[in-house]
Amino acid sequence: MICTVTFNPALDYVLRVGPIRVGGTNRALEEELQPGGKGVNVALVLRQLGVEAAATGFAAGYTGQLLCRWLADAGVTADFVALPAGMTRINVKLRGRTETELNGSGPAISPEALEQLMDKLSALRPGDTLVVAGSVPPSLPGDVYQRLLARLPAVRCVVDAEGPLLRGCLVYHPFLVKPNHHELGAMYGETLAAEDLPRVAACARRLQGEGARNVLVSLAGAGALLLTEEGQVLTQSAPRGEVRNSVGAGDSMVAGFLAGYDRGGYEEALLLGTAAGSATAFSPRLATRDEIQHIYTQLLERKTTQ
Repeated sequence: MICTVTFNPALDYVLRVGPIRVGGTNRALEEELQPGGKGVNVALVLRQLGVEAAATGFAAGYTGQLLCRWLADAGVTADFVALPAGMTRINVKLRGRTETELNGSGPAISPEALEQLMDKLSALRPGDTLVVAGSVPPSLPGDVYQRLLARLPAVRCVVDAEGPLLRGCLVYHPFLVKPNHHELGAMYGETLAAEDLPRVAACARRLQGEGARNVLVSLAGAGALLLTEEGQVLTQSAPRGEVRNSVGAGDSMVAGFLAGYDRGGYEEALLLGTAAGSATAFSPRLATRDEIQHIYTQLLERKTTQ
């Protein structure tokens, strides 16, 4: 079982717009409402790849009920802690020539609600995978990721966070961490170019030296780099395509990596992870199974002819 945690999930209201007239009336060209949040995205893409997935975290109000219903309809086991007040946030994403986001703050989470979530996660067993991803709401303690990992030492943990939130987890030796090259460089005071693979690999080794077992670095249009716990550096170039969506591509890469690792090890994990991340980047929403498979086939054919 793979379980994802999203402390502050959302409904994403996506509007495709033309030029914005500030102070005037603007009309959307297209609109869509969809589940949002990093862990939620991971779970949804896992289901597209045929992997059983559960999603948990906190949900509140009618929007929280709608989020859980949509996840269940997609085949994801939705087991969120229901909060007594507030509402699951709505994030407005304006997509035109540029992309602008207006993100809600979300409901307050009490210590009692956090303990309820901890109790749910205590049901995970050795061999299960826990994915913790995204930011932490201000109502939660800043070390909440560390608290989770400390209570689940036998569970395979994946951390997709940045800065101090990620660094605080390294002492628990997470199975996988997934920074992008900008986030990785910022941890060591460096500016990393996606194409500078030796420097990216060097920073990944520093992160591994602090406790991460496997380091997966997303490199935008340059693909991805994986530093395995055996010390092997693997790279995968990205396919060509028009980037239409920056939301969920990294989460899709995590989902593809986990699905690929369980069926074929590190090389398959990197290949399927890159395919899934790219497929979402080329799609207006999270990629479907067919979209992922199409790009996976392209990457595999390119690899076999090299």
